[in-house]
Amino acid sequence: MIRNTPGGYGRVAIAFHWSMATLIVFMLALGLYMHELPQTDPATFRLYQLHKSIGFVVLALSVLRLVWRLMNPTPKLPDTMKPWERLAAHAGHIGLYALMFALPLSGWLMVSASPWNIPTILFDVLPVPHLPVPEALGKKAEVEATLKTVHTLAAYALIGLLVAHIGAALKHHFIARDETLRRMVSTGPAKSAA
Repeated sequence: MIRNTPGGYGRVAIAFHWSMATLIVFMLALGLYMHELPQTDPATFRLYQLHKSIGFVVLALSVLRLVWRLMNPTPKLPDTMKPWERLAAHAGHIGLYALMFALPLSGWLMVSASPWNIPTILFDVLPVPHLPVPEALGKKAEVEATLKTVHTLAAYALIGLLVAHIGAALKHHFIARDETLRRMVSTGPAKSAA
């Protein structure tokens, strides 16, 4: 099935989930690695360009994923979930979506505010213009520093939410033994938990 149903996710939602999960985990790992590199390292410029390029892919996929989600039913949560678990699940998903937008946008703004004025060339092919940064926010170096802090804090918040998300999925699979994880892996009929 291509589209979601009240009982499960379709192929498009599953493809969005796993492709974005892979890209986001890679981006977080790359960001942590780049943070430790000295600016004089020969690999730094190339890695930053790769990081920015994949960041724009994540931003584009986030827009498409949100549109797809709004056009499709969200599968029903298991009846066995307690009210606080349902609230936590909804809050966690809202947080994940917010950070999927906040990280690439804060990165784009940070690069735009940088006094270095280094261009962004997506995958060494497509130039991306800088966003306008209002002068009222202060000097470029100050704005860049603030946005770097925002970007870093958002990355750590995303890591925390991802750990909670994975933990919840494993709890559903191994402890609650419901179909929550299975339906994000396969569009086939749900199997009964053994």
